[in-house]
Amino acid sequence: MDFSARLEQLQQQANETAASIRSASAESRDQLKQRIDQARVDANLALMDVKQQAEQTSDQVQSKWAQLKADASAWMDDVKAKIDKRADQRDAEAAAKDADRAERNAADAIDYAVLAFYSAQLAVLDALDARVYADERAKLAEP
Repeated sequence: MDFSARLEQLQQQANETAASIRSASAESRDQLKQRIDQARVDANLALMDVKQQAEQTSDQVQSKWAQLKADASAWMDDVKAKIDKRADQRDAEAAAKDADRAERNAADAIDYAVLAFYSAQLAVLDALDARVYADERAKLAEP
């Protein structure tokens, strides 16, 4: 498996996301809603891809990722519900509290992504180590 290529793809996605967020910060609510809808579609496609890949792995790994996928899906549904509710909200103080909460959630999501990145790094290093060890054992077993 080419872990470097997958990580380079992740880096490209992170760069594109950062550029998109910079652009979005100056947009109207209607434009932001369009971006949100597209981001939701992209996230759902990514979840489906992860699900398909998880189905191809062992049951032990799949069960760990199944909970992560369920949590991510529930979180996206929660964000959509809050965005929909916000459209009906008129009170400025409540809207400010909602904005504060949304900003904390965004910061938490970024922190989670950082943790996921380091977890991925550790998992890749573990996989590389396991492969080297297996190859060494195979060479020792050769007559």
